[in-house]
Amino acid sequence: MALSVVIAGCSGKSENPLLGEFNTPHGTPPFNEIKLEHYVPAFKEGIAQARAEIDSIIKNPEEPTFENTIEALERSGELLGRTASIFYALNSSNTSDEMEAIAEEVQPMLTEYSNDVSLDPVLFQRVKKVYDYYHGRKWDESPLSPEQWMLLDKTYRGFARSGAALSDADKEKYRKITQELGLLTLKFGQNVLAESNAFSYVIPPADSAKVEYMPDFVKTAMAEDAAAHGVEGWRVTLDFPSYAPFMKYSRERDIKEKLWRANSSLGYHEGQWDNREVTNRIATLRLELANLLGYETFADYVLEEKMAGSRSTVNNFLTELLTPTKEPAMEEYRQIVEYAKTQPDAPDEFMPWDFSYYDEKYKTEKYALNQELVKPYLKLENVEAASFMLANKLFGITFKHAPDIQVYHPDVKAYEVFDADGSFLAVLYVDYFPRASKRGGAWMTNFREMYTKADGTEVRPLVTLNYNFTKPTADMPSLLTFDEFSTALHEFGHGLHGMLAKGTYASLTGTNVYHDFVELPSQLLENWATEEEFLNLWAVHFQTGEKIPAELVEKIVRAKNYMAAYSNVRQLSFGFNDMAWHSITEPVDGDPAAFERKAMAGTQILPLVDGSCMSTSFRHIFAGGYAAGYYGYKWSEVLEADAFSLFKEKGIFDPETGAAYRKLLEAGGSVPPMQLYVEFRGHEPEPKALIDKILGHE
Repeated sequence: MALSVVIAGCSGKSENPLLGEFNTPHGTPPFNEIKLEHYVPAFKEGIAQARAEIDSIIKNPEEPTFENTIEALERSGELLGRTASIFYALNSSNTSDEMEAIAEEVQPMLTEYSNDVSLDPVLFQRVKKVYDYYHGRKWDESPLSPEQWMLLDKTYRGFARSGAALSDADKEKYRKITQELGLLTLKFGQNVLAESNAFSYVIPPADSAKVEYMPDFVKTAMAEDAAAHGVEGWRVTLDFPSYAPFMKYSRERDIKEKLWRANSSLGYHEGQWDNREVTNRIATLRLELANLLGYETFADYVLEEKMAGSRSTVNNFLTELLTPTKEPAMEEYRQIVEYAKTQPDAPDEFMPWDFSYYDEKYKTEKYALNQELVKPYLKLENVEAASFMLANKLFGITFKHAPDIQVYHPDVKAYEVFDADGSFLAVLYVDYFPRASKRGGAWMTNFREMYTKADGTEVRPLVTLNYNFTKPTADMPSLLTFDEFSTALHEFGHGLHGMLAKGTYASLTGTNVYHDFVELPSQLLENWATEEEFLNLWAVHFQTGEKIPAELVEKIVRAKNYMAAYSNVRQLSFGFNDMAWHSITEPVDGDPAAFERKAMAGTQILPLVDGSCMSTSFRHIFAGGYAAGYYGYKWSEVLEADAFSLFKEKGIFDPETGAAYRKLLEAGGSVPPMQLYVEFRGHEPEPKALIDKILGHE
């Protein structure tokens, strides 16, 4: 039933490779053979097959059982799931105008199919009959395993939360709302990507003085980008590897203001990429959907299936983190402002586009640490090898480059992943560099989830990690900033969650867990970025081979909590904004900027700037899966702060602790997350662990 369900291959021969068996290593997608014209027919055939499978469940004359109803639903739609997994992963990492058009064409089909399944009254009655039967028995008297119980509960709740119990008239309303939401969320993301790609600023050769003082890696990347686009000089864009270094190292306030204003107002302009009405409409439709299903707000609807459980819990949690850290955050900000006043190029009025520049200068002066000192020791290839080494030390797994496995872009590399006993675990695709066809940020996804076939055969996952790191140049390899190094570990943590998955049902394996739990594995792994014992094993200068100096490691460790309170409050502001958009009880039709300013008022630190608005480009909540769930980043930080303390106590490479943690990763969503955590850590986490970490009280 779930679109995340995918398979190694399907029977049948066809000129369309998506419809036939993948005769490739480990059933990996044959990217060299898949063409754009193959997707729509594959979606249509996948939907047709899925409908036939669902129809056979509905018309089954036998009494509904777990096997012929719940498990049959889980295993339905394999071709559709495989097609969707491949298409949507590529639509994020290697899209085109044609792919965007395909997405718009198939979205209504997928929504219609999903609604037809979830709103079918006969199917729901079969599911409900199984659910009522087992829930009328004691847990210890049930023949179901804990994993089967989780699937039963998830399936029943999925129907109930998708309108199955609604009247016919309300079911029709549900269909219309979800159809419109599907298209609007797609449009939201397309608008942000298009407007971001459309912006660039070129510094002509005559103005070379505006770049000559900047680090070589910044100048070289800008020059190569300009040449690639057929212009002379130096080109800067809103892609993070271009935008962030320029804001950090450039003294040109007028250019930085243009960049900041463009980046901070994506989707907030009249014209073809205007997201203002789209944003309001998405929020309003979500409210209507929640009301239709009997919830006061969309947040109430979402949080029913989160660890937090309720709006009050989330708002209290965010406030609990904000109260002790707001004043320290303000003090950190004031330090930067006061420092800027002492500089020869001090601005008359400190503005947001000044922050990165003076922040970097202050950090360099205070800790004698800047990105240029660290980057030579963070060559991308070495970081990759170090990540693999860390996984080997913790879990015994190994990675082997697999050039015979087809990839979807020349920048992408594929690795086979093996367990300590030599058995195959997964294929890992890594996609490191930005391009116009790739959305910004960093993320992990799957071409195939892990699951077990009915005959007991395991189907192992195909995991992909996506980044936007600076590309190597003719004279320079890709050298990561420390923040990028942390990001590399973060996404690799997600990847491990997927690669180590065990279980029967795809909808319960890997990262298919509550959103306020899914960030634990990623954020936990970031802790190794500042561990001297880890860095000393691999971090060497890319030119000299010199081991990273002990004093530099010490500076990294001392600087790890630099601006921690400020960063914490910034993240909390996004969480408060998200909760506000999804706690509305009346439709919204005003200015999104005014709405978000009210929502984020208690966390405001930087000066407000007219014309800026982050909500209209907040893809996490308006075009992703984090609506009413962005707080989960901080929730997971509480978990990881407490969890890492066990590694610190036992040893950061302790195999016993690694083995216990691996069990948590393997379980995915087959066990309630708090139960998993307590089994690993021995107690429930408390926010104090994170607050102490932020304030340096560890």
